[in-house]
Amino acid sequence: MLDNYGGCKPHHDSFTLILSSCLIVGLILSYLPQHLRIINAKSSEGLSPWYLLLGSTSSAAGFLNVVTLQWGVIKCCKELSKGACIESVLGVVQVFFQWFMFSAIFVLYLIYFPSHLKYVTVKPLPHPGHPARCDCETCELARKGEYEESTSEWKMSVVLACVVAAHFLISLFTTFFIVLYDNRPLGDHTAPPDPRVGLWATFLGLSSTILCAIQYTPQLYRTWHAKTVGSLSILMMCIQTPGAVLMVLSIALREGTDWTSWAMFAMAGFMQGLLLIMCLAWKRRQARLGIDDYGRPLEGERAPLLPGQQ
Repeated sequence: MLDNYGGCKPHHDSFTLILSSCLIVGLILSYLPQHLRIINAKSSEGLSPWYLLLGSTSSAAGFLNVVTLQWGVIKCCKELSKGACIESVLGVVQVFFQWFMFSAIFVLYLIYFPSHLKYVTVKPLPHPGHPARCDCETCELARKGEYEESTSEWKMSVVLACVVAAHFLISLFTTFFIVLYDNRPLGDHTAPPDPRVGLWATFLGLSSTILCAIQYTPQLYRTWHAKTVGSLSILMMCIQTPGAVLMVLSIALREGTDWTSWAMFAMAGFMQGLLLIMCLAWKRRQARLGIDDYGRPLEGERAPLLPGQQ
């Protein structure tokens, strides 16, 4: 925190410091169960690529919103001690880890994409009525025998990953291009920022909130129809759903931030709460039917009932 009227002077706030520090540790620990769940299962089955796309872009926009609004605080670091600098930018560090840890799920999703969903075996047939040595493309392909090709789901996942990378790089470049034109004196937080800074921060904040609201729709839909938990981590959601309240409070207390900075986290907490309730309901159903999180019969249990008997 800085003194609004005295330039780059440190302002210590014990409550905000402790809250931000605990949230950073909590964020990292809350995402680890999801990361380890995918790694240990060696499968990302059950995760929606659209959920990961929207979550990655939403968290990136939220991160850059805080960077934009706290750029003056970041610039003051060169005038402060290391300790005061770290304390002043902990809000930025918070949202950075939110973006980084969620984006890591998308990376693990691609690495551990189920092989049986990644490729499909194609057995081409010759064109009916053509002679045995026909040299048309269809018959030539049939003579080469069966082959494997990527499924549409895997191709779409790769395309969405490229969209996530492009969105972040373009947004990052635009953010730095705009904030570098904010010519207020170092440490002056009383003068209004360049209008472009305010407009860009508002755009990032609103887009982050809207993307977050849409983000959970494909995952809720997928989990509802799968009627299993899949690769989702209930432990992660149990930690993050109430943690969203603390995240909102921590960001709201940071200098320079406004409602566009914390609205995304409020929306995420609400939507994740809905997903958590659904997963808990399916967990009970799985126990009743004797199946695991992917719908497979548990060892020593009878096969799951037919759909009409469930």
